[in-house]
Amino acid sequence: MESVRVGVGPVSFDDVVAVARGEARVELTDEALAAIDRARAVVEELAAAPTPAYGISTGFGALATRHIPAELREQLQRSLIRSHAAGSGPEVEREVVRGLMLLRLSTLATGHTGIRRETAQLMASLLSSGITPVVREYGSLGCSGDLAPLAHCALVLMGEGDVRDASGTLMPAADALAAAGLSPVQLGAKEGLALINGTDGMLGMLVLAITDLRRLLRTADVAAAMSVEAQMGTDRVFAAELQALRPQVGQGISAANLTRVLARSGVMASHRENRFHRVQDAYSLRCSPQVHGAARDTVEHAAAVAGRELASAVDNPVVLADRVESNGNFHGAPVAYVLDFLAIVAADVASISERRSDRFLDRARNHDLPPFLADDPGVDSGLMIAQYTQAAIVSELKRLAVPASVDSIPSSAMQEDHVSMGWSAARKLRRSLDGLTRVVAIELMTASRGLELRTTTGDTAGTTPAPATGAVVRLLRRHGVGAPGPDRFLSPEIESAVALVASGAVLSAVEEVIGELA
Repeated sequence: MESVRVGVGPVSFDDVVAVARGEARVELTDEALAAIDRARAVVEELAAAPTPAYGISTGFGALATRHIPAELREQLQRSLIRSHAAGSGPEVEREVVRGLMLLRLSTLATGHTGIRRETAQLMASLLSSGITPVVREYGSLGCSGDLAPLAHCALVLMGEGDVRDASGTLMPAADALAAAGLSPVQLGAKEGLALINGTDGMLGMLVLAITDLRRLLRTADVAAAMSVEAQMGTDRVFAAELQALRPQVGQGISAANLTRVLARSGVMASHRENRFHRVQDAYSLRCSPQVHGAARDTVEHAAAVAGRELASAVDNPVVLADRVESNGNFHGAPVAYVLDFLAIVAADVASISERRSDRFLDRARNHDLPPFLADDPGVDSGLMIAQYTQAAIVSELKRLAVPASVDSIPSSAMQEDHVSMGWSAARKLRRSLDGLTRVVAIELMTASRGLELRTTTGDTAGTTPAPATGAVVRLLRRHGVGAPGPDRFLSPEIESAVALVASGAVLSAVEEVIGELA
C-alpha cells in the first residue's frame, strides 16, 4: 500500500488525494518528530511557569481570563475536546475526514503546535489503520478553525466517540483502537487546542474539489466539442490566432482542447467550406472556451491559495522558537472565498452545458435532427425530460452559488464576532460538483445521440465523427448509454453516464486517442 511521509514541509495535492481517497498509509519523518519534540519542550516550560499562558494554563475563548491550576489541566484538555465535539447531522464522507486528519497532522509536524510526539503518532496510526472518526455535518463556523469536526477526531485519540473501521463498520472508538493494537492518549497541556484549531476540513475539501474540477473542466471541453460537431457548428472560432487576440490563459487552453477533440471530423468537414450554412453559432457553442477558460483560471487561483494554506502552520496560540504567541491565522477567509468562487464556476459551466444540450431537442434549432432526438416524435419523448433534469440541477447550482463567506454570525460571547463560514462553503461546493458532473454527463449522452443520428441519417449520413468524439460514443454505447431508438427507462442510462464522467473514463477514452488534454 502506498505510504505518505509527513514532514515539516507541506503535503502535496497528490498526498491529500492518496490518503483521502486511496487509503494510503501515513508516517511522520524523523525531522518532523524532532520538530515536535522541540516545540513540546517550550510548552512544558511555560506550563511549569507561574505566569498564565493562553491555551496552556488558561481557559479558552471568552473564558481565557481564568488561570487553571496544574492539577486541573488534564481535565481542561478533556473538557475542551468533549465540549467542542458538538457536531450534528449526517456523517461527513470518509474521504473528507481522512483529508482533514492528514492536514491537521501536517500542521502538527511543523513543530509550531506543541503537541506530544505520541499524540501525533497516534493520529498517523489511525489513518494507516483505516480508522475514521464519525464527524457530523454541522458545527463548524470556519473560525478558530474547523473546531467541531476536528474535535470529533481528537475525541477518538482519547478513546472516546464513534468511528468507522477499515471495513466501514460503526463501533466505539475504544473498541476500534484495541482491535488495531493502539492505545488512547491522555492529552497534556496545549494539546487540545493543537488538535482542533485549524482550517483543515475546509482546506481538504478545497483540495479534493480542485482535483475534481480539473478533470471535470477537461471533460466539459469534450462535451462542448461533441455538441459543436453534432449541431453542425464551426470550429473556426477556436483557432489559435483568434484566441491570441484575447490572451486569457484558460480560454486559450480550452479552445486548443476543442480544436484537438474535433480534429479529423468527417461531420465537420462536410460543411466546413459552406460559409452560408451558418453565419454564427449560438453563444453556448461559440463561447464555450471563454466560459470554460474563465473557470480554469478561477480554479488555478484557488489552487494557489490552497498551496499557500498547505504550507501554513495554523494554530492558536502558536509555538515559536522560545515562546508561545496568540494570532488570528485560524480565520478561514482565504479558503472560504475561493470555495465560494468555485461554486460560481460550477454553476456557470453547468449552465452553458445545459444550454448546449437544449439546442439538440428543439427542431427549430437542431438543424434537421428529430424533435427531442426521439425515435418516433409524438409517440416517443426522446431526451425531453433528461433536459428537465439538467435544468433542475442548474437551478439548484445557482442557489448553491450564493456565497457562504459573506454570512458571518457571532459566537463565544462575542469573542469570536466574525467568522468565515468556510466549512459551509466547502460543504455546498461538494454538492455543486456532484451537480456539475450530472449536467455534463447528460450533455455527453445527448450529444452522442445527436452525433450518431447525424452520421446515420439525412444529408450527413455516412460521415464519420472525429476519432476522439467517436471514442466517447463507443464508450457510452458499451455501457448502454444514449443510443437512438424507442423510449426506454432513462434514469439508469443517466446514472451510467454520470459514473463514466466521475471516474474519468470519458476523459481517458479521449486521451487514449489524441493524448492528454490541457
